[in-house]
Amino acid sequence: MAQRLRQEDYDVVVIGGGAAGVAAAVSAARNGSRTLLVEAGPMIGGEMISGLPIDGCLNTRGEWVVGGVARELFDECDKMGGYVGAFYDWRTIWVVCVDPEVMKLAVMNVVMRAGIKLLLYTFAEDVVVQDGKVTGVVLLNKNQRTLVTGKVFVDCSGDGDLAHLAGAPHEMGGEEGALQPVSLVFRMMGVDTERLMSFVAEKPENVAVAENPYYDNISREEQLRRLVEQGYPKVFFVAKGPLISAGIASGELYPTALMGIGPVSMKRREIYCNTTRIANVDATDTEKLTQTLPELMEQVWICSRFLAKRVPGFEDAQFSGIAPRIGIRETRRILGDYVLNFDDVMNAKKRDDGVAKGAHHVDIHGSGRYQLRQPIKDGGSYDIPLGCLIPRNVKNVLLAGRCLSATREAHGSARVMGTCMAMGQAVGTAAALASSANQLEDIRTVQVGALRERLKEQGAVIDGTH
Repeated sequence: MAQRLRQEDYDVVVIGGGAAGVAAAVSAARNGSRTLLVEAGPMIGGEMISGLPIDGCLNTRGEWVVGGVARELFDECDKMGGYVGAFYDWRTIWVVCVDPEVMKLAVMNVVMRAGIKLLLYTFAEDVVVQDGKVTGVVLLNKNQRTLVTGKVFVDCSGDGDLAHLAGAPHEMGGEEGALQPVSLVFRMMGVDTERLMSFVAEKPENVAVAENPYYDNISREEQLRRLVEQGYPKVFFVAKGPLISAGIASGELYPTALMGIGPVSMKRREIYCNTTRIANVDATDTEKLTQTLPELMEQVWICSRFLAKRVPGFEDAQFSGIAPRIGIRETRRILGDYVLNFDDVMNAKKRDDGVAKGAHHVDIHGSGRYQLRQPIKDGGSYDIPLGCLIPRNVKNVLLAGRCLSATREAHGSARVMGTCMAMGQAVGTAAALASSANQLEDIRTVQVGALRERLKEQGAVIDGTH
């Protein structure tokens, strides 16, 4: 006997519980919408709970370009002793470091305070579309299938699943199917950070510093000194340096473009390490993505042994953790009303219709040792217009996160967590404004001026930065 679908109704439905989705759901709920947040995995937070630093919150000048929900999350971490700090890496960017274990708690606290309905272990299986509007999403979990209806749907799935199913066009990858690598972050504790940074000072040829022309008036030697003396173990060992080159040549290490190390807990003397990589994997193909996990885990163990054997400061360190999910840099880029482009990013373009800001350099990883890094003009930031977050061919869907409408180069900047949270706050607020209308004909009827004012009232950074 056929089973009747269960049905639930909300004002705003957010698909995806990563950085963008959390910010979107919190913002929609805070602005008066009955909000559902749907996450396919066992926990919300996405890459914010992986151990990675949160990039894109400040520009190279040290100006905060992301506020609102992001700052609330950092404040929540700080209350529980899990906020490490924001500081310049003396390579290209400012970063925000947090304890990922505390961030797990902080994210849940903020989401629950906002009064959001949360569904974990739940997959958006299909959509119902009528005359260009999504009228419902079919969710699948152990309660079987549920039809969720709503006024506005927000796609924060990372892969653009909802917009894709609804009929929005997309692009994916680069020439000849190139896709940025998937990675798996890991952590080590008991690191002698003073000894590590002494090694950095003694062997500067291994380290990436002084890559941003905004600081050309400060010598490489002085930038290196400031990196060492700031007191945080934030280091990028580069592939061309003798440390990694020798490791790859001897077979002690796999080919990689960098080895990014930074603090997650000063009390535990614990660092994250971002270096594993498998390029050109279509992460929308579940079988192919799954097949990368054993190799990524093997790379984690290889690198942890390499650090203990070859990098001063790691002699007595212990492997302490691994990210709860494979990190995905690039899949679908949904085509929206506007496509953010390379010139917008590189020239720090400001716009009257901007609803979020990005400040991360153009950052495109490739196979083996390849990585492209191009800093933004004058250490500034660029505006992301609402049109980048509205998919074509659909009337009541918004986007946020790495599925935004952008060229591959612009996407290489905007895909980072800080920028994703700014986009999430923008679309969550826009969704709430739209859902409050008696009859929503098209999300494009939202007045951008009113949206910008509401965002500023709620702590988002919209104006006033370079």
